[in-house]
Amino acid sequence: MYAVIESGGKQYRVAIGDKLKVEKLTVAAGDSVNLDRVLMIADGDDVTVGSPLIESPVTATVVSHGKKDKIKVFKMKRRKNYRRTRGHRQDYTEIEITGIGGAVAAPKKAVPAKAEKPVEAPATADNGDDLTTINGIGPVIAKKLVALDITTFQQIADLDEQQIADIDEQLNFKGRIDREEWVDQAKKLIG
Repeated sequence: MYAVIESGGKQYRVAIGDKLKVEKLTVAAGDSVNLDRVLMIADGDDVTVGSPLIESPVTATVVSHGKKDKIKVFKMKRRKNYRRTRGHRQDYTEIEITGIGGAVAAPKKAVPAKAEKPVEAPATADNGDDLTTINGIGPVIAKKLVALDITTFQQIADLDEQQIADIDEQLNFKGRIDREEWVDQAKKLIG
């Protein structure tokens, strides 16, 4: 069911529950208002067109009052040294449609709470350590190390210079293992 109403010289197609901004009305926020300039009401295939208006009003609740975004009006006449700039903010009233003709809005249902995203487990093998406890290793780097079958603190502690250079080259770490002292941190976590 919907209706076509006129307010402030403009026409709006509204349904029950719609919120819209119309020209400023002199009604306090939270009050109910009858919009009696109804041009048409449609309920499925049953369409009633006014000549020019329909007697059954559309009821709405005033949600808030405000001002729209500022627009700039600029006038200029070239070669005449004439330039004028003016700003304007139009007042509006935000309303929510609560009834059309005899039909009224159903009570609002409670909005269900959003489901939380499951927390991803850290990237470890079945019997490996949580490599993200080492400073400088995050979840992305931990996944890369697991892909190279490095899953425990002991494996990191046992790395020699050649193995560190190979890992640096494969994963493009640019000396990160030595710079952030992963081997020393792993030895501290073991013992």
